[in-house]
Amino acid sequence: MDPVIIVGAGPVGLTLALALARQDVPSVVLDEGPGKDEPRLARTVVLGADTAALMERLTGVPLDAIGERWAGWRSMRRKQVMREITFSDTGTDTADDTGPAPVHVAQHVLTGALRAALAEERLVKIAVDNRLDAVEQEPSGVTAHTRGPSGTWWRGSYLVGCDGPRSTVRKLQDIRFPGRTAVERHAVAALRGELPWDGHAVLHRMPPWRTSGPSAGEVTARPLPDGVWRLDWLLPPGKDLVTPDLLVARVRETLAGWHGGTTPAYELLDTGVHTVHHRLARRWRVGRVFLAGDAAHLLGAFGTQGLAEGLRDADNLAWKLAAAWHHGGHEALLDSYQTERRAAVSARLRAADQVLPLLRGGGGIRAYVPGAARGHDALLTDGHLGRGPLGDPGTYADSPLAPGPLEGEVPVDTAPGAPVVDVRVTAEDGSFVQLRDRLGRGALLVVLIAPGTGVWERKHWVGAGLMPRLAAAVTALPYPTELLVAESYPGAAAHTVLLVRPDGHLVTALSGVRPADLYAAAEAAVGGAAERAGTEARAGSAAG
Repeated sequence: MDPVIIVGAGPVGLTLALALARQDVPSVVLDEGPGKDEPRLARTVVLGADTAALMERLTGVPLDAIGERWAGWRSMRRKQVMREITFSDTGTDTADDTGPAPVHVAQHVLTGALRAALAEERLVKIAVDNRLDAVEQEPSGVTAHTRGPSGTWWRGSYLVGCDGPRSTVRKLQDIRFPGRTAVERHAVAALRGELPWDGHAVLHRMPPWRTSGPSAGEVTARPLPDGVWRLDWLLPPGKDLVTPDLLVARVRETLAGWHGGTTPAYELLDTGVHTVHHRLARRWRVGRVFLAGDAAHLLGAFGTQGLAEGLRDADNLAWKLAAAWHHGGHEALLDSYQTERRAAVSARLRAADQVLPLLRGGGGIRAYVPGAARGHDALLTDGHLGRGPLGDPGTYADSPLAPGPLEGEVPVDTAPGAPVVDVRVTAEDGSFVQLRDRLGRGALLVVLIAPGTGVWERKHWVGAGLMPRLAAAVTALPYPTELLVAESYPGAAAHTVLLVRPDGHLVTALSGVRPADLYAAAEAAVGGAAERAGTEARAGSAAG
């Protein structure tokens, strides 16, 4: 079968190529550039627990080696500390408010790690200096034409546009991209120097050294490795030119404000202006052509990370394309990509639009409501840390892949459709691994919660209790599945059985071994139930 054609060699396109390769699907990445990324320390990404685990799993590179795992977060207003959070050292999920620490990494460094991993991958071809200019579809595949020194025709099974905000793929498919322009603008500077925050990211609203006007609003400092910091200043509405002199003045003023009036020594490494747009493509799938990342959506107000959503797009789409590539069909499964991901991003955009007047409107009665400032800081913190409606990874509760009511379904602390908690599990070879390490292999995961198994060798319990019956039920499932065992899971009683999708979202939790329920849930999770329902509906319509 022909490879998947990926248009665009940014982080999302490279991630998709690696994710497909890990599931034995070949791909061709069409890169309109020379295959190198310009070092820009003013362009960075903050990765939460799920996207950080995805990057580490695909690249094999610990993010602590290329990024900065924040020690904590501090939210300030004028001279007052509104909120301070200290993160766990491990970077894994915790039950308290601290949560896992985000990792801050320069985008070109992240892309470099992806390129290095792809250089060792035999299933991926990166074609540089190839700019897409035509796409043709047939029932059996896709043909793409590129121009440039190496321009030619390319044949693929599917094509995914990861080619950014001005996506050629989106334009060739005549997909509308409505939304709002310049929702926010930020002046950005990357510098090396000592700040008094010791590895903590800081959001400072209405700093006391700026006394009037919209420009007094907000500055954020986020640490990077090697003593580097990225500083962002929220700019007033409008298109006023941000000159180098203005940026230098802003840097010196801010550093002096944080150091008691004296500007410390620093080295300015990079600058820029970051303009946030909010847009959402009307369609993310046209036949065998898909959109992902900035080609499908733009968001990023209030510190939310648009690239993180693009990485989630790639994770969601990869296993579905792999299923279709290996097994054929799976139209309902492929359709679910647009349904799930577009709904998740749309919810983020709606949340941002709802709070935008509240947080950026200024003045008015809201300024005098008791507790309003603290509430605003909490909302902004959620956006920056990837929490709450402004920042969480999103759930697929209304997915067409969700199973219907199951007799044996029980609640756990993870809602169906939400990302699972990263607990330690025992794999089939007896090794202890993290649950997220088993994702992205194209298989469903069945996790039995069995307290006490962690202190015994696998050979002592693999044939005891529920295990033989559960292993038989797993063998009978209609899709490749891996059986794992965990000592505990938040909110789960002993002998609870979790069914997890290849991208780490919970399908269901069942009380004990229930082969019929487990089969029904697995069939729904890979689109079989929706496919069958659609076939029956078409047959009924034709008969009528």
